[in-house]
Amino acid sequence: MLIVCAMLSKVRTASHRGASRVTRLAALPLTALVVALTGCAVSTLPQPSGGAPATAATSGSGTPGPAVASTPTPTGAAGGEDTLVVEPDQGMGAVYQAMAGAQHSIHLVMYELEDSTAVSDLIQAERRGVAVRVILDQAYAKSENQSAYAALVAGDVDVHWSSTQVDITHQKTLIVDAREALIMTGNLTPQYYASDRDFVVEDTDPVDVAAIGAVFDAYFANTPVVPSSGDDLVWSPGSEPALALIIQGARKQLLVENEEVSDPEIVSALEAAAARGVDVEVCMTDSSSWNSEFDALVHAGVRVVTYTADASLYIHAKVIVADPGTGAEKAFVGSENFSSTSLDRNRELGIVLEGSAIDSHLATVVEGDISGATAWSAS
Repeated sequence: MLIVCAMLSKVRTASHRGASRVTRLAALPLTALVVALTGCAVSTLPQPSGGAPATAATSGSGTPGPAVASTPTPTGAAGGEDTLVVEPDQGMGAVYQAMAGAQHSIHLVMYELEDSTAVSDLIQAERRGVAVRVILDQAYAKSENQSAYAALVAGDVDVHWSSTQVDITHQKTLIVDAREALIMTGNLTPQYYASDRDFVVEDTDPVDVAAIGAVFDAYFANTPVVPSSGDDLVWSPGSEPALALIIQGARKQLLVENEEVSDPEIVSALEAAAARGVDVEVCMTDSSSWNSEFDALVHAGVRVVTYTADASLYIHAKVIVADPGTGAEKAFVGSENFSSTSLDRNRELGIVLEGSAIDSHLATVVEGDISGATAWSAS
């Protein structure tokens, strides 16, 4: 049996390029904050909520579900131990600490940057002699990024608008001192910190970090580049086959969270998984945009469960966990939505983890999200 968890909500999506950007009903109100830069222009940015306490998942009717664990989970890697951070439970402390702890360099690629604390940390790092470089999306989120861009320029941070060689720069990564890379599913947007299910993986594999850094350098210079997959990276454009392969390789169970589901190959892979008897649990955003895909999945043996628009938990993560608890366990965490735009045309980045403690932690979180949801019925 295949189970899909979704949230009924207005969707802000990078894949619908012609669609108007709307704020989710469950989003918190924005709070204006003046970021004062000595001798520089003043920019306004939303006040971040900071570290949110551990919270329970909320069901489709608004009833709290079981709380999820909020302790970082280490996993072995070629360069040391990687760490998983679960949002909204743990807050953004890991990201702020990484910026504040940088000694030599910071390379940030971000689809949306509206976090005044992160902007301040970047400026302060530049002032203490750290070489800070930032790339922000201009194809779809330029208006959201404009205040942060202006503040960073005023703070003497080397910030560039994204390359036009891809449709949208939806990647969310932070490289610190060329030794660790934070690969994120969420943006630096404080108005969603208290509600969004997102994940951060700290990747310390030097091969991965070097590969991400090489793409950053080329992208920053606006020169063509063919990204290296490192030891376990998944890049867009071109990530569709890699994600479909994870789904196709599952033999017992699949756990998935995503915000969009319109890519035909991914939908077909999920249907095929159901047909061969794999128990798949997928948690993603429900919208009328995905009704035809949900219908197809349900008629293929998929059970869809949803969250309502006013639930306190919003599923924004992009995660796949295959065969958790077995020797064949494998997980994906990244920025890729299940849309053709995201997989084939955007700049996106994710990571594949095999047989790690992160896999089991991801499985626990997604299962907790699913347990609080309500069944969705096909037409």
